[in-house]
Amino acid sequence: MTEQENLLLDSNDYLKSGIHIGTKFRTKYMADFIYKTRPDGLSVLNLKKIDERIRVAVNFLSQYEPNDILVVSRRENGWKALKKLTELTGINVIIGRYPPGILTNSNLETFTQPKILVVSDPWTDKNAVEDAIKIGIPVVALCDTNNQSNKVDLVVPCNNKGKKSIGLFYFLLAREYMRSKAMLKDSDELPATFEDFIVE
Repeated sequence: MTEQENLLLDSNDYLKSGIHIGTKFRTKYMADFIYKTRPDGLSVLNLKKIDERIRVAVNFLSQYEPNDILVVSRRENGWKALKKLTELTGINVIIGRYPPGILTNSNLETFTQPKILVVSDPWTDKNAVEDAIKIGIPVVALCDTNNQSNKVDLVVPCNNKGKKSIGLFYFLLAREYMRSKAMLKDSDELPATFEDFIVE
């Protein structure tokens, strides 16, 4: 089996989404995932490690029922993807501003008790990360080369700013999660396209 066949997606499709393009800033936390720095100063993430971590994230999330998972995205580029993810899988999502106290204040009508949190960016979604730490649930985070991941349990290295790369991550998450939960047969395609996950 070639390396190509081992990926969740054709490497060209990965590359076209820009999922591997980082920023000009790199933190020590993300050094292991960086493949090289381009002449223009942009760091490039290792595609094989991106794919590996998406698989690990899916395997981890598959241990939980949809209503035990909470996915948060303050950044607009993730909103359409999260709407599609919840529609297909039943996983709970918060789109836009994270409501304070939703995980920590049981007196709120909106109080929710997930067993795991997924954030599109540990910086923009830092309030959700802080709350997850307070209540002691694991955090899975999409991390770019400039992210600090010291409060994250599982890093998925990727371009977490580009609408195509965020869309692609949630497309793969939906497909692989549904397969692992037998909501889809292995041969079945997701009843949605990659485009359905991308903000216009």
